[in-house]
Amino acid sequence: MTLDAVTSGISPKDRFLTIYGRKPVLEALADRDLRVDKVILAEGIRGPVVEEIKEAAADRAVRVQRASAHRVKVLAGNGRHDQGVVADVVAPRMRPLADALDDPATAPQHILLLDGLTTPANVGMILRTATAAGINGVVVPHRGVASLDPLVVKASAGVAFHAPVLRTRTAGEAAEMLTEAGYPLYALEAAAEETIFDADFGSRAVFVLGSETSGLSEEVRSRIAQPLSIPMEGSVESLNVASAAAVLCFELLRRRRSARS
Repeated sequence: MTLDAVTSGISPKDRFLTIYGRKPVLEALADRDLRVDKVILAEGIRGPVVEEIKEAAADRAVRVQRASAHRVKVLAGNGRHDQGVVADVVAPRMRPLADALDDPATAPQHILLLDGLTTPANVGMILRTATAAGINGVVVPHRGVASLDPLVVKASAGVAFHAPVLRTRTAGEAAEMLTEAGYPLYALEAAAEETIFDADFGSRAVFVLGSETSGLSEEVRSRIAQPLSIPMEGSVESLNVASAAAVLCFELLRRRRSARS
C-alpha cells in the first residue's frame, strides 16, 4: 500500500503490484516496458544502490517519497526483506473482479480462481501459464493466497506484471460473485470420474485451484457444480497444482483454436 492510499483511503492493491527490495525496484525502473508509479525510501537509508534507484527514478520522472523504516515495512508487507525500499508498479490488466463482471458482453469467458494457494512459486507459475494460454481472468484474492510480491513476480518470470489478475477480498467472495453472474464452478479433483478432456464447459466457466495441503475452502466447495480430473497413468496419483493448471489452461486453448478452425 502506498502513502497516497493511506491519505486518500483508496487501496492501490487493485491497480498496482507493490514490490520491495533494492534490486527488484532497480530492475523495475530499468524495464521500460513497466510503468512505475512511485518509489518509497525509508528515511536515513544510503548507499550506492540507493543512489542508483534515485537516479533511475529521476531519469523516468518517477516520484520518490520518504517514509519511516517502520512504515516501509508495513507498505511492503514483509519485515525482513524490504531493505528500506518499496515501489508501486502499474499492472495494466489487474482490476477488481466486480469490474470484470460488470458488462456480461465483455466479461471473461474462462476464469481461474485460486483458493488457498500460499506458495509464491505456484502462484507465479500459474499466472505465467494462464497468460501464455490466453486465459483472460485469474482471481487472486487478497486473503488466503500468496501476496503478489517479488517472489511471485520472479516465479512468473516477470509475467505477473502483465497477467489478467482479478482481485477480491476472499475466494469465497469470488465464488459467490461468479455463481451469481451465471458461471458454473469446476474443481480439479483426482478422484473425479469426468475428465477435463471430456467435460462440456459451455461458453463460460470458472476453474478452482485449491491448496495441495487442505484442498478447497468450505465456502468455495459448497458452490462447486462439478469436480473434474486429469487422467493419470504410471501410478501417478496427482500433479502439482501449477502443473495441473498448465494442463487445464492449454486444453482450454486447444478448444478455442479448434472452435475457430
